[in-house]
Amino acid sequence: MTEAYKEPAARYAPIRAFLRDMDEIVARGRRTSETALAVKERLAALIAQCPELPEQVLGLSSIHYARHLLYRDPAVRYEVVVMAWGPGQHTPIHDHSGIWCVEGVIEGTIDVTRYDVKDLTGDSARVEPLEVIHAGLGQCGALIPPVEYHRITNATPRPAFTIHVYGGTMATCRIFTERADGRYAVSVRELDYSSATAAL
Repeated sequence: MTEAYKEPAARYAPIRAFLRDMDEIVARGRRTSETALAVKERLAALIAQCPELPEQVLGLSSIHYARHLLYRDPAVRYEVVVMAWGPGQHTPIHDHSGIWCVEGVIEGTIDVTRYDVKDLTGDSARVEPLEVIHAGLGQCGALIPPVEYHRITNATPRPAFTIHVYGGTMATCRIFTERADGRYAVSVRELDYSSATAAL
């Protein structure tokens, strides 16, 4: 085999090892909290290796944060997404459709604001901020339903990149938009990818 063929495999070896470990973690059939915490620990170890990522998952969008599919498990037990954040870009307040998620910062800094959602009546709710976490390189967090309401912001003048591992495919989420009366309108948003073909 020539070096030209060996190079990509060697270049992404840390990520491929991470995916093999992910297969083992999700196959254990543990409780959701145990699975998410095991993924969080493994993701932190991956980021500590400063892994190289395929170029196609690092593209920024001038309109909003970019969402790139890195890998989807063939059995749809999990998927890995890289998000690219331009300065000032952010998500709305949203949930995770009951799917656990582990998130880690691979470059830059993001702010994660956690919320408590109360009195949810279908199309409206009361939403209260709980805390803001300033997350830098290597910091990882886990969302384990019903604790799943947050907003991510890149409040810095430099790009930021995060890697997200979902316990399945998150095709939709509920978003919460503040109304004039102080309550929040609840709507469902379909999620897509800036690049939907898995990079690995």
